[in-house]
Amino acid sequence: MDASDLRIALISGNYNYVRDGSNQALNRLVGYLLRQGAKVRVYSPTIPEPAFPPTGDLVSVPSIALPGRKEYRSPLALTPGVRRDLADFAPNLVHIASPDVVSHRAVTWARRRGIPSIASVHTRFETYLAYYHLELLEPAVRALLRRLYRRCDALLVPAESTAAVLRAQRMNRNIAIWARGVDREQFNPGRRDMDWRRGLGIADDELAVAFLGRVVMEKGLDVFADTADELTRRGVRHKVVVIGEGPARPWFEGRLPAGIFLGHQEGANLARDLASADVLLNPSITETFGNVTLEAMACKLPVIAAEATGATSLIRDGENGVLVDAGDIDGFADALQAYAESPALRERHGAAALAFAETQDWDRINSAVIRTYRRAIERRERLARIRG
Repeated sequence: MDASDLRIALISGNYNYVRDGSNQALNRLVGYLLRQGAKVRVYSPTIPEPAFPPTGDLVSVPSIALPGRKEYRSPLALTPGVRRDLADFAPNLVHIASPDVVSHRAVTWARRRGIPSIASVHTRFETYLAYYHLELLEPAVRALLRRLYRRCDALLVPAESTAAVLRAQRMNRNIAIWARGVDREQFNPGRRDMDWRRGLGIADDELAVAFLGRVVMEKGLDVFADTADELTRRGVRHKVVVIGEGPARPWFEGRLPAGIFLGHQEGANLARDLASADVLLNPSITETFGNVTLEAMACKLPVIAAEATGATSLIRDGENGVLVDAGDIDGFADALQAYAESPALRERHGAAALAFAETQDWDRINSAVIRTYRRAIERRERLARIRG
């Protein structure tokens, strides 16, 4: 089967209305598939003014704003109109990218027609619950995820560490790796701008600790703020630089009154802001990969991260960064203090981080998705012949 034989229906809860690492990866994948000659049609909620233009054809799915998180939308149903569009498109594979009600219905639609379905896992949603004091719901959420993922022909996950967790949770036996690349034209050490940094009031010998991502509690904001407090208590000179926007920004600003909050950034400004820091601190345990970690590495920054899925596949502890037990404030502070006191250590780990990032090529990584698509389609075809 050639790539030009593929007809992919991609179902996503957020394709382009709010920018995040997951939908950036999906748009890159669609662009790659289209360049290979595949046919792709995307089904997702839409808004009048999305964060960025969609790659490929996008069909709007009815949705409502999530209570308490109005920037995100929940797909409501696979309506008759969307079903007709799907039937007219006639996909030979359905790819779901979010575990919502429309994805459940799309998998059912595909199974009834003998069409294989693939699920890509972008976020460990069950880990979010602790940040909203809903831990009691975690078993039920995990059961719903298991029901969905086991009805799929295969799962795509961005790191082996995530695959190991999903295997242990009995989500699916057929799990393939779809890693993440990094745009090295955008993210590279040449973006570092010491004059811009000085303009923010950061001294050349002061450790600039970056946070990059959506400013939401599940990114470990409490751990980040507590770590900054511990650095201050120890007398370690530093400045916190927060790159990103989100509903928890007022809380974060209140916890870090001396922090520099740059808001949402894109393109060259985003790369400059990140490359001009000295280290990225990523205490989140909800990631399946950690796109921001790889972007920082491409800027020659060492990364200090929680030892959790995603980070363990990128960071070699003591070589290109530091892994710390989740929630270990002293451990995070120890790592930051070591970097503050030794520019040579920062340089050595940053160089190793850059060397790793330079191996992460998007086209090579996305080619693994086509191989997974082909295997799923060919397996379905073999089963149909046997049963026929």
